[in-house]
Amino acid sequence: MTSGSTNTQTQSFLMRRFAEVGIAPNSKRGQNFLVDLNLLRLLVDAAQLGPDDVVLEVGTGTGSLTSTMAPLVAAVVTVEIDEQLHQLASEELIDFENVRLMSQDALRNKNNLSPLVIEALQAELAVDPRRRLKLVANLPYAVATPVISNLLAGELTPQSMTVTIQKELGDRLMARPSTKDYSALSIWVQSQCHIELVRVMPPSVFWPRPKVNSAILHIVVDESARARIPDREFFHEFVRSMFFHRRKFLRSELASAYKGRFSKQDVDDLMAALEMGPTTRAEELDVATMLRLCEAVRARLAAESAAPGPDARGD
Repeated sequence: MTSGSTNTQTQSFLMRRFAEVGIAPNSKRGQNFLVDLNLLRLLVDAAQLGPDDVVLEVGTGTGSLTSTMAPLVAAVVTVEIDEQLHQLASEELIDFENVRLMSQDALRNKNNLSPLVIEALQAELAVDPRRRLKLVANLPYAVATPVISNLLAGELTPQSMTVTIQKELGDRLMARPSTKDYSALSIWVQSQCHIELVRVMPPSVFWPRPKVNSAILHIVVDESARARIPDREFFHEFVRSMFFHRRKFLRSELASAYKGRFSKQDVDDLMAALEMGPTTRAEELDVATMLRLCEAVRARLAAESAAPGPDARGD
């Protein structure tokens, strides 16, 4: 999703402005413009912005959300991939000295943010040690999952993420075990964050109207929870591998993921030690249990690596 332009805009204003410059919203890039300004204000209020905040916005649109946030914060780094929208936003935001508008993709690839975006954020954060990073955005649906996931995977982690996303993704982020929406993404985010559903939004608050409902989520990163994950990179890959074939038994997923490292007996012993039966599935495990399983696997792999080989000789 992408925001509108100035804070007095309506759907008719946007339609007239787009007609003036001869462009139209690009549905492939998730360009659905928020035209309910009360909800835009709700998004900003939910983010709890302050003068020490550096905000990352992905999907500048024509600058409505950006211009609402800029007076409240130390800096806004806002990224827009569409060159025509970037030009429109440049005109709207020209008077804001604390806005850095970048014309590019926010992602280097699906697993990494753009290095240029990271450098821009680091530069703004380095100005004052009191500065803190927040993500506030009407996220285009195509990049919503990788943006949220990658920010938690990297070292440049925001204090919070307040985002407009499709409700379907919000359901996945907040899902509980043994439900259809529970996934690796649910566990990855819940293991590190507290998630609040701020508002469900109907298609009518956007132009053009999307085909599905949207939601505002406020996601607060819990540093104490992150500290309980000794190796986040390993945990991230582990959880994804456990959901690679969602309906398979966990025993089969473990045997497949660590083929050549664990025998079937190793897997059975490991699961038995954690009081898991042979028909347990990954989708049944809550976050705490998945963390325990991950650490048991990591410890066994580490012990295996440290064990002397068959040709080792003692003194």
